[in-house]
Amino acid sequence: MAKVLISGGTGSIGLLMAEYLHDRGHEVGLLSRSERPNSRFQTYQWDPEENTLDPEALDSCEYIIHLAGAGIADKAWTKERKKEIIDSRVNSTDLLYNKVVELKPPLKAFISASAVGYYGQVTSDRIFVEKNKAANDFVGKTCFLWEQAAERFEDLGIRTVRLRIGIVLMKRGGALEKMAKPVQMGFGAILGSGRQYIPWIHWKDLISLFDKAITDTRMSGAYNAVAPSFDTNAEFTKALGRALGKRIWLPNAPGFILKALPGERASLLLNGSRVSAEKVVSLGFDFEYSDIDAALQDLLGS
Repeated sequence: MAKVLISGGTGSIGLLMAEYLHDRGHEVGLLSRSERPNSRFQTYQWDPEENTLDPEALDSCEYIIHLAGAGIADKAWTKERKKEIIDSRVNSTDLLYNKVVELKPPLKAFISASAVGYYGQVTSDRIFVEKNKAANDFVGKTCFLWEQAAERFEDLGIRTVRLRIGIVLMKRGGALEKMAKPVQMGFGAILGSGRQYIPWIHWKDLISLFDKAITDTRMSGAYNAVAPSFDTNAEFTKALGRALGKRIWLPNAPGFILKALPGERASLLLNGSRVSAEKVVSLGFDFEYSDIDAALQDLLGS
């Protein structure tokens, strides 16, 4: 099988992806800022800020899966944090590109994460597809610059795939853990109007989609990595209650209160785009979890 190099491979999704690809017979390498002598996988050091990367990482490398990037919702969006969020994505992509140009590995595809934030935070019934333009807000601009950096690989004749990922549902280490906690404690509430959409994907389907991007040479360009169902915040919250056996009884959390808590990041909670999965479905991708109740029951059900 092939050698696959994963940036961001020491994060929650990266490690699950490494396990999945290894079990399918691939040789997996991880990029990390620090040494990891106890890692199950060969780990190579890199530092996008210092523009350094162990050249052995690209030796015989056929596929790069690029997941690296500072957490979009982890800290307040100060001017410095916004720069860090953008630089962590663009500079790391540029470093990989420059090293591929320099070292000329037998690279068959560059598969980069992006996010549905590309389309902006728009609460409406408009359905967004891959041909739509990037939004003019901070997250939209970030995703545009991220993808623009990845597109440079196309100039080298390397098949390039950009997966615009929704909220990844997983038991630990992701947004679901934070979203489920107040519901588990009996204080769950619909946020704002509740009409904002939550584009989501089960982690197993996300990893399968990255695997398809490796094996299916028809895949090139942008694809929405979201489940094919459209669920609003109200529907998602009620589904959380069903999965946890809890009643959602509190009134909707007012938008003005939420805006006061995380500042500008409140847009991530109070707005959300309705994003289509039709393009990957048309390629024959079969979602294991296309229904929110089934996905949450798998992750949270007793």
